[in-house]
Amino acid sequence: MSISNRLNHYLAEHEVNYEIVLHRHSHNSISSAIAAQLAPAQVAKGVILEDHQGRRIMAVLPTNHKINLKALGDKLNRDLHLVKEQTVYQMFDDCEHGAIPSLGAAYNIETIYDDLLIEAKELYLEAGDHTSLVRLSREDFIKLIKDAKHLRFSYQSIH
Repeated sequence: MSISNRLNHYLAEHEVNYEIVLHRHSHNSISSAIAAQLAPAQVAKGVILEDHQGRRIMAVLPTNHKINLKALGDKLNRDLHLVKEQTVYQMFDDCEHGAIPSLGAAYNIETIYDDLLIEAKELYLEAGDHTSLVRLSREDFIKLIKDAKHLRFSYQSIH
């Protein structure tokens, strides 16, 4: 599969340079970072959240971090919870289960990203399968997320 159709279209539409980085099969974003021999802080993961009104948001953070849901909800004035996996599979039907690209705009999903992400010179995103990542420069990543909200909402869980 390599790269999901919607992600491929979104990257082409925004005319950014990217590279596909192949790695051995992995089951999650932290395993992808290890398999590709990357610093986990360079690999962005997307987590789909929902509020009590059913509005969804993708929170994007370094793969070695976890979301502080309470703090994020307080900052956004929303009561947030994780979306059920089955719903995520339906939302990302052009991706393998558990390998969602962390560019919510490619899927028309409101997005918020953790400010820590833009500290890296290069960022890597799940491409939509379990054997490849998309490498982007910081500048191109910022170009792609320019309309997204951003703040600090995560804490490091793995070094």
